Amino acid sequence: MARRCSRATSQQTPVRRPTAAAMLMCFCLLPSAAQAGLYTASDQITLLTRDNVESVLVNSTAAAVVEFYASWCGHCISFSPVYKSLARDISEWRPAVSLAAVDCAAEENRKICVDYKIRGFPSIKFFRAFSKEDSYGTNYLGFPRDISGLRHAIIDSLETHGEPWPPSCPPLEPISQAEVDVFFGTNPVQYLALIFEESRSYVGREVILDLLQFENITVRRVLRSEVGLVTKLGVTAFPSCYLYYPDGQFSRLQVSREARSFYTYVLMRLPGVLRSGKAGLISSVVITNSSAEPWRSFNRTRVYMADLESTLHYALRVELAAHSLIKGEALTSLKNYIAVLAKYFPGRSVVMNLLKSVNTWLQNQTADHISYEAFREMLDNTAQVPDAALPEGERWVGCQGSQPHFRRYPCGVWTLFHVLTVQANSAGASNPHEVLSVMRNYVKNFFGCRDCADHFETMAREGLRTVSSPPSAMLWLWSAHNRVNSRIAGALSEDPHFPKIQWPPPEMCSSCHAASSDGEHRWNTNRVLSFLSSHFSSSRILNDYLEDDSQVLEKQRQKHDQKLKLVLQRKAREASNSVMLPPSSSSSPSSPLEEDEEEKEEEGPDDGVAYEEDEVGEEAAAVREMEEKSAKPKPKVEGGGDHQQRHKKPSFVGLRMREPQEDIMDLDSFVNKHFGAKVLQFASSSLVKQRTLQRKVEQEPRPVFGLSLELDAGVGMVGLQPIDQDLHAGFGGQTKRLQKRELAGRYFEEGPGPGPRGRWISVLSIGFSKLDVSLCVVLYFLSTACLLGMYLFFRNRLKRRRIKLALP
Repeated sequence: MARRCSRATSQQTPVRRPTAAAMLMCFCLLPSAAQAGLYTASDQITLLTRDNVESVLVNSTAAAVVEFYASWCGHCISFSPVYKSLARDISEWRPAVSLAAVDCAAEENRKICVDYKIRGFPSIKFFRAFSKEDSYGTNYLGFPRDISGLRHAIIDSLETHGEPWPPSCPPLEPISQAEVDVFFGTNPVQYLALIFEESRSYVGREVILDLLQFENITVRRVLRSEVGLVTKLGVTAFPSCYLYYPDGQFSRLQVSREARSFYTYVLMRLPGVLRSGKAGLISSVVITNSSAEPWRSFNRTRVYMADLESTLHYALRVELAAHSLIKGEALTSLKNYIAVLAKYFPGRSVVMNLLKSVNTWLQNQTADHISYEAFREMLDNTAQVPDAALPEGERWVGCQGSQPHFRRYPCGVWTLFHVLTVQANSAGASNPHEVLSVMRNYVKNFFGCRDCADHFETMAREGLRTVSSPPSAMLWLWSAHNRVNSRIAGALSEDPHFPKIQWPPPEMCSSCHAASSDGEHRWNTNRVLSFLSSHFSSSRILNDYLEDDSQVLEKQRQKHDQKLKLVLQRKAREASNSVMLPPSSSSSPSSPLEEDEEEKEEEGPDDGVAYEEDEVGEEAAAVREMEEKSAKPKPKVEGGGDHQQRHKKPSFVGLRMREPQEDIMDLDSFVNKHFGAKVLQFASSSLVKQRTLQRKVEQEPRPVFGLSLELDAGVGMVGLQPIDQDLHAGFGGQTKRLQKRELAGRYFEEGPGPGPRGRWISVLSIGFSKLDVSLCVVLYFLSTACLLGMYLFFRNRLKRRRIKLALP
């Protein structure tokens, strides 16, 4: 199979017997069949596989030109740039003829190549429209290796196509004077373009195929031998183009050069000529869209700062916002992108101050990630750097589209990239890849259109290695932009008011276009470079439709004030929703009237046991002070709502309201359930009983059971109950009337716990106040003294009785 490639190689170099080392090196350098082929979808070439080969080659409405190649073949690799250029050159012919390719070196494609009897590489075959399954196509033997030769070969195949004719292909034969006279009677179009040429010329047929996707115009070729028309119109130059109108008038088409590309461009731009399936041009002065944004008049030959600032706003505030956390390669890309903007962006002072501030902040970030929220704070100048702001909102001028979904941000991105490359060249940048690599990484990591990002990455991977200087970087970006225009021309995303063309057009830079001796279009790269340097220079950027710096700063200040106001309102709502304990009685002196009211509350009929007012007041104050210091948000409880998590009610120990209809719980069962399991656990830990107000220690809150003393008026029963998390809900204005007799007085603090004796003393003293303990001690000593006295009394009496019995 490789015999054909070998013969081609032998024609250029003498035949040598390859050594084993040379063969091994050759196989190491050539790409393997398992790797990707020579073409991608961005090359405007259909990649054939077993799944789509029949739909493209069998019974298709369009003719097809297919290259069968092997990715390891050196001649295939050399021919691939020509085939890619051909695909871009005849992209407008796609409804009539399409270009395809298949990699025969791939295992999954070998059966395709065998079925179509491929014996050597590269091979090109032409398949007619509506081909049968048993058709093997027409092989182009010894096909030319240049674009024009291949283009002419395709035209020859279309002319000899025969029936059935491809539906989308216009007639390619010459037109006669009789046909011209009756043309408008059967064809409702605005223009009939007649291209006068020699019989061997291909210009007319090429322009016909170039315009086949456009409506309201028909292009036909007229041979020099058609004397009647030549004489009637006074044609003296061949080739030349004349426009024929429905009213019988005609005029010569004015172009800078009589060549295919110049004819095509001017005819596409005629008034009323539209691409098929596209809506008419916008004639009103106001574009009807969701925001009723007015149409802004602009000069197409100038760049507008409003477009550049709108691009920065959308990229930094909208596109980056999709990444809540920026880390790794994306963070590096963002840092480099902002650094290039701060270095080369030709913005006004307020924008440049902000970009430099954001760049300084980013470069000082040492962590491997940042949050977009933090980045947005710096972008909105929350730090209030003087005279620094990036205007918010989009204000498109040169990049506005006829509809809201046309142009805008993609146009702004291309414009920004062109400006940055030109500014880097003007500033004498030493690294030619500085701007291009930053743009490549930004598109790769952040650009919202992922297919667009993949296509751009493919172009960058293939072509960036050829960039060796800042001017060559400008030219590479310009060439890539034109490749994209060629690829998406005619797509649904194309604005009919701004069709995708090879830029700059002749009316903007006539010297940028040239034609070779055979009429082929070529670019004058030196003139293109001069045009780019002038068009995107900072001195030619217009500031029309921009807000004043003072207006931008004022809007930023108002936004900061509004944001601060919202924060204060939110904190006020949180404070009002939080349940706060009343201030302690010791923090402020109580009036005699308040003290009398508290005494009356203690002496109420519901109190079964009386406590000393001072002692109870001290312990209640201690509880409140300790709770205020140790209040912290509790861990999130699964199943709880956000509102509950934001407004956690502080728990407190030792102070509990008796429910209005609470039943008396059996002490034994309650203690069995709670006391044995909970109290001993806390008693074994660092449990310290604190009873004074003078000692104020901050304590770490944790979920505990509150120990409360409930003395029933009739029975005097002591109970241990857990504190309910929602106990605060029923307090309201009654918190001041808490029953002070239900005070536990137990607190926790970190540090070494008491000894075993202290723990048991603490356990035994649970639920008792100092007065209770004092009474118990007094009663204990009184009972002991009483027993001792009774013991001594009976002992002495017994001795006396024994003495009496012993006497005679």
